[in-house]
Order: sequence, then C-alpha cells, then structure tokens
Amino acid sequence: MISVHGRKEDFPIFNKKINGKDIIYLDSTATTQKPRQVLDAITGYYEGYNANVHRSVYKLADEATEVYEQSRSNVANFIGAKDNEIIFTRNTTESLNLLSFTIGDSLRRGDRILITSMEHHSNILPWTRLEDRGVIVDYAGFDEEGHLDIGDLESKLKRETKIVSVTHQSNVLGTINPIDEIGKIVKENGSIFIIDAAQSIPHMPFRVRDEYDFVAFSGHKMLGPMGIGVLYGKYEQLDKMPPFNRGGEMIKDVDFHSVIFEDPPIKFEAGTPNVEGAVGLSAAIDYLKVIGMEEVRRHEKHLTSITLKGMEDLKSVTYYGPRNVEDRGGVIAFNVKDKTNVKRNLEKNNVKLDRLYHSHDIATFLDERNVYVRSGHHCAEPLMRSLGLSGTARASYYVYNGEDDVKIFLKSLGELDVQR
Repeated sequence: MISVHGRKEDFPIFNKKINGKDIIYLDSTATTQKPRQVLDAITGYYEGYNANVHRSVYKLADEATEVYEQSRSNVANFIGAKDNEIIFTRNTTESLNLLSFTIGDSLRRGDRILITSMEHHSNILPWTRLEDRGVIVDYAGFDEEGHLDIGDLESKLKRETKIVSVTHQSNVLGTINPIDEIGKIVKENGSIFIIDAAQSIPHMPFRVRDEYDFVAFSGHKMLGPMGIGVLYGKYEQLDKMPPFNRGGEMIKDVDFHSVIFEDPPIKFEAGTPNVEGAVGLSAAIDYLKVIGMEEVRRHEKHLTSITLKGMEDLKSVTYYGPRNVEDRGGVIAFNVKDKTNVKRNLEKNNVKLDRLYHSHDIATFLDERNVYVRSGHHCAEPLMRSLGLSGTARASYYVYNGEDDVKIFLKSLGELDVQR
C-alpha cells in the first residue's frame, strides 16, 4: 500500500528544498519524476554495457542487445502483448505520427477518420494533415460533465470511417473513456481502432484486447526517462505496413535500387535506438509492478476524491470533468473566480459577472508556495474552445504524492480565495 505521504523517499528530486520548503510536485500529467531505481539502471547501462545493438558480434554488443530486447519483453508483458508487437519510439506523439504516415497515407479522398473533441494535439494534428488530400476528420462530442457522448460517436461512425483514434483518459478533463465498449463498436464497423494511452497506462491496469489495433504511450509519463515511447500494434497490421523511417538496422538486404525490410518490430526502428531509454523504461515498469497497478489506481482515486471535496468547499473554485472519481483519473483542471474584477453589464440589469483569474496567475501564486501545477491550454486548444475557456490550471497526482501534498495544495488555494 502506498503511504499517505507517498513514496518520496525513492525520488532524489524531493530532497531538494526551495526557500527551505519541500517541493509539492503536481504536474505528473506533463511528466513524472524518476525514482533512484530508474536512474541507477540508466547509469548501469552506460557504465557496464554501452554498445550499439543488433549490429556487432562482440560480447559487449551482445549484452547491450540482450538487455534492450529484455526491455521490449518487459513492456510487452506489462500490457499483455507479444514481444514482436512492441515498437520503441520517442514518445506518444511519434507513435501516432508513425500511424498517420503509414496507414494514414493509404487513405483516399472521401475516407473518414473519427476522433473526439477531448483529444490532445498529438491525436489531432497527425490526422488533420490528411485533410489536404480530401480525407474527412470527424469529432465525437462530450456531455456537460465531460463524459464522451457514445451516441454521438456511433452516429458519426460511417461506412467510410477507416480509422477511429481515441484518448483513453483526457489530459484535461480526466475522463476515462470506455475503450472496450468503443472498441466493439469500431470493430463492428470494420474500422481500425487506435488508443492514445499516454495518460492511462501509467495510472491503472491495462491489457491489450482483440479490439485494439494500436496503442501508444510514453515512458516519461510513467517514471521512465524522456525520449522513449511505445507503439503496440497487432502483428498482422505491422507486417503489412510500410516503414516510417528508413536507414540502418531496419533492413535485411539493400542494393542500389532495391530493399528488403526486416520483420516487425525492427522494421520500424531505423538507426541507433534509444537503448538508455528502453532500459530506464523497463526499470520504471519493474518499480510499478512492485507497487501494483491496482494500488496505483486506488491511491490516485483517494487523492482525487479528497481534492474534489476540498475544491467544492472553496466556492470560488471550479473544476472540470466527471464528478465521480470512478470515471476519472488523477488529473484535475480548474479555475478560480476573481470577484475583485467584475463587470457591470447594463444590458443585463447591472448583474455582476464573475471573471476568472488567468491560469498562469494561479500557477504563479501557487509556485510562490512551492506548489507546482500546469497552466494554459495543455495542448488541447479545441477542447478549451468547446468549454469556452482560454485555459485552466491543472493539478495531477502520482505515486509519490500523499495526503500532505493535497492539504498544502488546498490550503494554498484557500489563501488565493482569501486574497480576493
């Protein structure tokens, strides 16, 4: 069980103090801090068996290759996949772009792609680039509490819809979408189903299913280093796809005017791979396995529940997304009303209209108290426009956060409320 104080003792960064006070890090949705076990694994690679992989026959290179492929196996095991269905990329963004430039490029004028209005830019821009060739991108909406409108998704799923790409958990609303239900609907339509799992796989149990064609996620959001991502793909899909990049390692034979590519997943890993990143991600997975993903999820629900109750007690705070913690992850986007800045609207009988503090001002206020939250549109501008907002502040939790962090966060928000 995770302590009420979190697991900060494993994370060297929390030894750092600013103005004599502890760091309250509440931006794990953007990137997570790294435990000593991950840092040691990366150092161990460079000190013990640094060599290029898949290329040489000497012992050091053999050891590096073995550890790299063991990392692939560990990732596969973590989500219930086969080793040859795991491609190492730089991040979720590159994984989704890989799909856009392979299966996406096979689409023709009049074909359709269906995504949702709550997507991160990384699951919008790779698909909207295809609009230049006449591909149509549709968006499924959500209700006033942030739940995906399944009826709207079904109504927009057409015979011409070739790809459906959906976030498992919104990085703003925190909404956990019912991907199993969506997957069944998508497969009945004969479409390819892609899941952006950047915000879910690090925070809850996850196993691939027959309905999932592709799943993308990032190492740095689950205690691993930056620069390593994962794309899961059904082998039969990967086998018939063209490569994304071309260069060294990913070929069986090359002549001046012809090439035979390697089998997946090596076909998609051109050039020197991020061996350090794979080793660090594998160590991060080992760390999470010790805790147990069920416990990670339980812990975040507990902290989120306390936070939402505390925000509701602060009348000036508005948060977005589902009210039920069972329907959301440990990320909370919010705004604070600034009642010192009100307008008199003569057309509405001089009714005072509440205005919001700018999200950057909220984050700056909290920063002065060593409470670190994200602010802005969180790479989800279309979602913000749907909400009628220019941005929000956002707090997000992970295994190193505890009840003390929540109390300090809410106390700081209360001080902002008083300063109104």
